[in-house]
Amino acid sequence: MSVRQCWEVTKYTYSNAAILKYDTGCRGTPGVGKTTLGKELAQRTGLSYVNIGDLAQEGELYDGYDEEYQCPILDEDRVVDELDDQMVDGGMIIDYHGCDLFPERWFHIVFVLRTDNTQLYTRLESRGYAGKKLQDNVQCEIFQTIYEEAMEAYSEDIVHQLTSNTPEDMDRNLEQIIQWSEQWVKDNN
Repeated sequence: MSVRQCWEVTKYTYSNAAILKYDTGCRGTPGVGKTTLGKELAQRTGLSYVNIGDLAQEGELYDGYDEEYQCPILDEDRVVDELDDQMVDGGMIIDYHGCDLFPERWFHIVFVLRTDNTQLYTRLESRGYAGKKLQDNVQCEIFQTIYEEAMEAYSEDIVHQLTSNTPEDMDRNLEQIIQWSEQWVKDNN
C-alpha cells in the first residue's frame, strides 16, 4: 500500500470572465505541506477544496482495513467514479493519499512537494506516526518515490518538484502555482 497524499486543482476564474479549465495535481509524502498549500490555494483562487479521506469516510468508499498501517483501504474505483463528473466540471482542489489513482486526462501540470527528511520526520512524529508507518514515509521521501511515481503516471513535461521546508517556501510555491495558472489562462483564452 502506498503512503502518499495528493491534491488536484481544476478550473481557474480569470478577471471575472469565462471560467477556463486547467488541471493541476500536487503530490508528496505525508507531512510535506500539500493540505496546507491546497487550502491556501483554494482561499486565494476561489476553488473548492475536497479532502478524499473525508469524502471516503462520508461515502464509505472503503475496500477493507490495513492492519499494518492502521488505516482504511480506499476503494479507488469508487472514488474516481465519485469525482469524475466534478473533475470534468472543474473548480476543485482534491487532497488525497496517492499518486497514480487519478486518470492522466485530469491534469495539465503536477507539482511534487519535497521536504528535508529531518523536518519530515519531526512533522510526522508530531502527527503520531511511529514504527513502520513513520519509517516507510521518510524512506518514501528519501528515495523520491512520489516524484518517480508521478513521472511514471503522467507525462514527464508536466511534473515539477517544489521545495516545501519553510513558510517562505509555501509562499513561493503558492505564487509559482498562481503565476502558472494565470499564464495558462492567457495561453488558452
